[in-house]
Formats: sequence, C-alpha cells, structure tokens
Amino acid sequence: MTDESADDEVYASPCSLKGLLQRGRGLGALWALDEPETSAELVYEVVRQDWRWDTIVDDRHLYLARLIRDAGLALDPVLALLAGDGDECERATGILELLALSGSVEAREGLRGYVREGEHWVDVLESVAGVWPVEWWDDLADVARNRPGGGRPRLWRSEPWVRWRVGARTGTPVRPPRPHTIDVGPSSRQLLEVLADGRAANRTKNQALRTLAGRPPEPALIPLVPDLAEANGELPLPGLGVAVLRLGPLAVPEARAWAVDGQRWLSWIGVQVLAEHGTAQDLPVLMAELSAREEADQWCGPATLAAGTARFGAAGAEAAPVLRRLWLRTPHSYERPDCLKALAAVAPAGLDFAYTESLWDCESNGRLLGIAHAPDLPHVRERLARLRDDPMEEAEVRAAARKRLVHTTH
Repeated sequence: MTDESADDEVYASPCSLKGLLQRGRGLGALWALDEPETSAELVYEVVRQDWRWDTIVDDRHLYLARLIRDAGLALDPVLALLAGDGDECERATGILELLALSGSVEAREGLRGYVREGEHWVDVLESVAGVWPVEWWDDLADVARNRPGGGRPRLWRSEPWVRWRVGARTGTPVRPPRPHTIDVGPSSRQLLEVLADGRAANRTKNQALRTLAGRPPEPALIPLVPDLAEANGELPLPGLGVAVLRLGPLAVPEARAWAVDGQRWLSWIGVQVLAEHGTAQDLPVLMAELSAREEADQWCGPATLAAGTARFGAAGAEAAPVLRRLWLRTPHSYERPDCLKALAAVAPAGLDFAYTESLWDCESNGRLLGIAHAPDLPHVRERLARLRDDPMEEAEVRAAARKRLVHTTH
C-alpha cells in the first residue's frame, strides 16, 4: 500500500468495521471495542496485513496495540508474525514492544526470546532498546555478542550498541580533529548555466539543484523550470520541487501557468506553490485539483491542497464536502488530520463528532486535534484521562491530555 497504483477497491467501505480498521479510524476502534468477540478476527486481519497506504509516515502500531489490549485479545497471532519476513517482524515488534510497556509480560518475553533465536534479531533488539527501560534489555549483551553479526553491529551510535560498546572499550586514543575547510562550490550563476545547458547530464543537473536548494532563493531558476524534467518527461529532476518552493511568492506568477499545464509533474509543482503562497484568485484552481484527486483516489497530495484551501477561511467553504469525504475515506491516515484542520477553517460547524472520534485515531496529530477541540462531555473527559495515563501513548499526546484536563477541572 505504498503508492498510488494500488487499487482503492482493496480497501473495504469506510462505512464498515473492516474498512474503518484498515484506515485506522477512531470509529473503528470504538466499534471493535463495543463488540470485541465478533470483531476479534477483523482486528487480527489488519494486524496480519499491512494496510498503511504509506509505510513511512502512516501510523498503526499504537492503534493496533490498544485494540488488542483493550479488547483483551490473545497475542498468539502477533507473536506468530515475528517468524515472517522483515516487514511482518517489524509490524509485530512495533505492537509487542508497546504492549510490553503497558504491562504485558508475554509481549516482553516474546521479544526477548526472539532476540535470542530469531532471524531479524538485530532489528528487534535495536527497536526495543529505543523504547524500553534499559533494564529490560541490558542483560542481553552477551547473547547479542555471541550471535552471528553481533560482533559488528551496523549502527554503533544507537542503542544498545552505544551502552555496550562504551562498557567494553579499554581506551582508544583520541585523534585530534582535522582542520575543516569550507568549500563554497560553484557560484549560483554557474549552477544556472548548468541547468540551462541541454547537453549537461541529468546527474550534473541534479547536483546543481541540490546545491541551489541550500542557498538563498534564486529567481533566475523560474524560467528554466518547465525544461527540467527526467529523460522520459514524466517526472521532474530530483530536487527541483524543493528548489522552486524555496522561491515562495516569487514563483507565484509563473506557477499559475504551470498549474494548468498538461505535464502533470509541472502542474503539481505549480499547484504546490499556489497552495503555499497563492492569493484568493488561485482558490478555484486549488479546489478543482482537490476534487480531481478525490475523484481519482489519489491519496497522496490532498493534505497540501487542504492546507492551501484552509488559508482562505470561509471563502473556501465550497471545498467542505470534498474535505469531509476525504477525511472519511482516505486510507492515507497521515493526511487525515490535515483534512480535519482544513474543514475547521472553511466550515467549522458540526465537527464535534469528528473531533471526538479523533481521540481514538491512529495518528497522534489526530488525537491532538481531538484533545484540543472535542466537546467537554463525560465520555470525552474519560478518554482524556486514559490518554494521559496510558504508558503506550506518545509523550506529546499525554501532556496535551493532562493540560486539557487541568483546564477542564478548574
């Protein structure tokens, strides 16, 4: 589920329990906990198969760990995943290490046992060492050193290797630091000449764009942008988008033409510029692109458009139905909080239920929105107290829940 070529039909309807759980929606958690016996197999199904649209940013570990803990489900299907491939082992580890923090001895010992005998033991050991108290893994030092690959860990600067290596060192001479020479590189004029040279290799242009992206905005880049595509013409050269977005309002006039260009890569760069820096005259373009992406089930990108629309407040109210549907339907859970924030900006009425549901959302930013805006009702205060006291919860969310409860009771 890591790219937009995936077929949306593989996701169940967002009106079904299965579809809600696949998307990490708060309503799915509430429904499953209300019917734990009939929903158990569906919970295990979303544990076994990774339904994250983007495995880098979409979050599920805490969501699934809470479901398993709060519904009192057995850990056997999660422990069984440890014996799978690297991705399956990673998913199981993320869930089990959180359940261990919540008091599950079975989860803790399952991961410790895997470090002793499992194939992907280094990944598991580094993961739990970054989350657990040191006393839960420090006694595994001899086990790790005696396992194949344990003598030469990949990341000396991460735990547990930092602690164990420091303890094992007998004294290494400290080398004096080498003098550091600053290389300012070619001038911006020279970099622009490279980008304008049709004979220059793409890798040379890529390097020029990376260098420009780290310098003050260069307006002379703007007229070159439409010609800076990969050889097949379907994608921009790497680094082009970053370099253009650094130009800010300077790029807006040309971005208006790019946004309606037939080249999709150029159109998207233009739309991004308008989303961040455009004026009210650009709102129809942003809303049209938002609708087009919803219609095409293009789940990566609506957050940028939602934020751009939200800048215009009530003037963007026409986008509210699309934003609401995106919030309900998107499997790209990382973008869901952005859709809700945009809804609040363009059409704030009637969002109490969405904010309340977000208290159970898989994304921490969603839970933070719920903490900030859910109505002051008994079940909301109960949920806030649970978030505040949950040892699995992220520190920022716990702190926000604590602060909201303090203000509520005074």
